[in-house]
Amino acid sequence: MVLNHQRKIPLRLSAFDRFHKRLARELQLLPDAASISFLTDKHMKRLNSTYRKKPKTTDVLSFPSEERSRPAGLRSRSKYLRGRFLGDIAISPAVARRNAKSFGRTFEQEICILILHGFLHLLGYDHETDDGEMERVELNLRRKLGLA
Repeated sequence: MVLNHQRKIPLRLSAFDRFHKRLARELQLLPDAASISFLTDKHMKRLNSTYRKKPKTTDVLSFPSEERSRPAGLRSRSKYLRGRFLGDIAISPAVARRNAKSFGRTFEQEICILILHGFLHLLGYDHETDDGEMERVELNLRRKLGLA
């Protein structure tokens, strides 16, 4: 499920829903393994402050449906979670638009990268503590999905 709870930045929700389903298929998960919500910066700031104690907006936040340990591997984690709902991903289109410009990507590419990033967090990856493991997995998936 892909929902738009902001009006400032126009979004092609159908394109992001297709990418969501394509990513889930690549990971061998249910087509609707996660919900994705596009939120205002104000809402993202409130969520980031509440759940991460960081009083500023951010590009993407993930809320797993249950606590997950660090995965031993992407395929084994996907197989273990196949058929289950992973959780919710919140994305700020305003931050994504700024990031796309600074990284030299299209807005659509940036949103897809954030969806991928959010999915990996829902699977249990944590780039703040894993010595680059999540980044390696993400870059590999970006290449496979044409986002590199």
